[in-house]
This record gives sequence, C-alpha cells and structure tokens, in this order.
Amino acid sequence: MKPFLKWAGGKTQLIAEIERNLPPLVLSGKFTYVEPFVGSGAVLFWLIKKFLNMDKAIINDVNSDLINTYKTIKSKPKNLISILKEFQNEYHGLLNKEEQKKEYYYQKRDLYNSRNTDKITQAALFVFLNRTCFNGLYRVNRSNLFNVPMGSYKLPMICDEQNILAVSNALQNVEILNSDFEKTLPYASENSFFYLDPPYKPLSVTSSFNSYAKNEFDDNEQIRLKDFCVDLHARGSKWLLSNSDVQQDDFFHRIYESFNIKQVKAKRVINSKPEKRGELDELLITNYKLNEFHLAGNTQQKLWNEQTRLNG
Repeated sequence: MKPFLKWAGGKTQLIAEIERNLPPLVLSGKFTYVEPFVGSGAVLFWLIKKFLNMDKAIINDVNSDLINTYKTIKSKPKNLISILKEFQNEYHGLLNKEEQKKEYYYQKRDLYNSRNTDKITQAALFVFLNRTCFNGLYRVNRSNLFNVPMGSYKLPMICDEQNILAVSNALQNVEILNSDFEKTLPYASENSFFYLDPPYKPLSVTSSFNSYAKNEFDDNEQIRLKDFCVDLHARGSKWLLSNSDVQQDDFFHRIYESFNIKQVKAKRVINSKPEKRGELDELLITNYKLNEFHLAGNTQQKLWNEQTRLNG
C-alpha cells in the first residue's frame, strides 16, 4: 500500500526521519492519530502498516476535492476503479497522437473545473489529472480552478486497482474531515499524536507550492498554526510538525522557541524546475524532547526498550 497520489511536499522521503523522532506514546500502547493536513497520506498509510497499536485515526484537509477522493476510495472503490480504467484505456489509446491526447487532457481538466459531475466521477477526474498533469503537481488559482498543464508521460498508470483497494481497506477505520485544521482540536487528548504537515513556508518569493487550495497559507496562517500547537500542548497531546528551513530568516525558530526544533534532510522530487529538485533542509518541530536515541537514529524498538528500562 502506498499513497494513491503524487503530491508536492509528500512525506514519503521524510518517513525515516519521522520514525526516528516519534514520541514514546506511539510505541507504548493504544493511541489516536490525527493529521490535520493529510495531503497524499504518506505518513498515515505508513503508520497504519507499521503500528498495529493505533486505536483510531482522524484525517483532515481543507481541499474539498482531495477529501472527496479519499471518501470515494473508502466507500466506492470499485465504482472509482471502473471509471479510471475507462480513462486509462482512452488515454493510452492516444499514444503517439499528441494533439488528440492534449485535447483529451484539457477536456477532462475543464470537466473537473466545472464541478458539475457526480462525486465519484469528480474523484476519478482528480486522480486522472494527478497522474497525467505536468510533474504530478496540484495547483489551483484564486477561483479554485486547476491550472496545471498536461505532462509528457507516454503511458502513465492512471488506474492502480490493487493499491486503490488496499487504500480503501486501510481507510475503513479512519474518520475523514474536510475543514480548517483547527476543527481537529476536539480530538486532542493525552492519548493522541498529531502530525502536522502544513503548506510549507516558501524558501523564496518564487518557490511557493502552497496553492493547493484557493486560499494561501501565509505567515499569519503559520502563526495561527503555532497557536493551535500551543493548545494541543496544553491538552496533553504530543505533536510533530514539519516545515521548510528558511535559512535567510529565523521565523520558525522565533515562533516555536518554546519547543524542540531539529534540522533534517529531505529529498524533493516534485518541482516545476528540475534543478531545484533534490535534497533540501527541513525542520521537525515537536513538543516532546528528542533524546539521544532519536538523534542517533536508533530504531523505535530500541527507544521503547530504553523507556521501559528507565521506568523500571
């Protein structure tokens, strides 16, 4: 099982660092997992496979089309697969017919942007565009219109039937929300672990990837998220947040000065400019102490064994 989408900022490349920096809560018994910015769900699906002690999971995203796709995969996977197979057969049938392929892509993009289809078809269009657009980007303008041009893939996999069914099975015990991140606050407790992966603060004026929803996630939103993390901390929840390491200023070091900040390396494979793909510095911020076992990169089992020993 893997994420069913390509996603700018997807966390597949960061999972090893996240694993090294999980709180003991995740390793010591039943816990509730909450992800207020689910995106492609890379961390969600990894945790579901890795930690059978997860009691329940709650995911959220402000992107309504993304959440509709999650809900469709959860409840109507076979209907979705049927439409995706049709799209795939039609698109692959246009191999070496570039003008017709381009016309097909933009017709599907216009249909998606009309939002006049049923929810299953809309989800299928979402997946189709993700698999065939330029570099797998998801970007909308202020009118919420998807505006990424066609990619150059010859025969992209549009319908990964086996993975969709696996994802559907994994989502059966997951509560899916479509709202502002603050709406997940009622799930905060001493038994909950929040992973927060907001739209990243751009490394430069021209490098923003955060237009995955029609409203931008600017510095004021980042500060509102910090206040949300303070509320989570007050309620006893453990949380881990990832964001860009904007080295020309100390923005995150200032607003999260009361918490723990660690610089890590992450690979980026989605960028409109190939020369800007590759390894970048990112930040992991937590409200729990990152001890030497985390920093040395030991496995989570060694950490749990040490916690057990120290607790007698």
